[in-house]
Amino acid sequence: MPTFDMPTTTPQASVPLDDRSRQLRREILLTLKKAGRGHLAPALSLVEIMRVLYDHVLRFDPARPDWAERDRSILSKGHGCLALYALLADKGFFPASELDCFCKPTAMLGGHPEHCKVPGVEASTGSLGHGLPIGVGRALAARLNGAPWRTFVIMGDGECNEGSVWEAAMAAGKHKLSSLTAIVDYNKQQSYATTAEVLDLEPFAAKWETFGFSAIEVDGHDVEALKAVFARLPLQDERPTAIICHTVKGRGFKSVERNLAWHHKTKLSDEEYEKLLAELEGV
Repeated sequence: MPTFDMPTTTPQASVPLDDRSRQLRREILLTLKKAGRGHLAPALSLVEIMRVLYDHVLRFDPARPDWAERDRSILSKGHGCLALYALLADKGFFPASELDCFCKPTAMLGGHPEHCKVPGVEASTGSLGHGLPIGVGRALAARLNGAPWRTFVIMGDGECNEGSVWEAAMAAGKHKLSSLTAIVDYNKQQSYATTAEVLDLEPFAAKWETFGFSAIEVDGHDVEALKAVFARLPLQDERPTAIICHTVKGRGFKSVERNLAWHHKTKLSDEEYEKLLAELEGV
């Protein structure tokens, strides 16, 4: 099994952030500040994963969000939606001005992504554990219809405590869904503690292999490494793929990184906002 040589308990952000990664984080931070709501830290660990998917991997047409041959990308970790919204706005699925209205009473963009309301959102998520079961259904539909599109499901590591994740994984393995890719944002923290304390996932890659997947581990903040892994899909014929992305929760802002207080923290003063921007420029 191919692996990325990184400690599983203390992941290191070994790759400096480039201008695009910083700009996406600025957009996420500003969106949260204007709204006074949202999950900042859970979105920040997703940025490079989502960026590579939308910049280099997924087939889509922003002018036709329901294009039949598009790849399906499901953000099962719905509370990280600020990262998804930043990319969807960047790609032109909706005007960037919609970000200014995030979580307002009449806004299109809510605190969790909603299908049929937000262009580019493939499934309504937020209650964790739903994305992979939906993804299995989409992958089976593609096979039955002889369609070329692929299905990608982005999950949180804490979400992998859910039994529905492993029921879906068993089904994916049974049906040899090589067009399905499960991507785990493995930042090793949940809302109130580390994943090791709450319900240890290790040996994580071996679990996915046992359920019939080909598993690979990668630095989830290394854009080039992510591109290289996605370019190899599927890793094996007749097997779904699990990509375990080692990330840092809150990546990009030193006072937020690995700080559990930031899972739910939303209110930012002007001083806090400027301090965080200064931290980002120093990364």
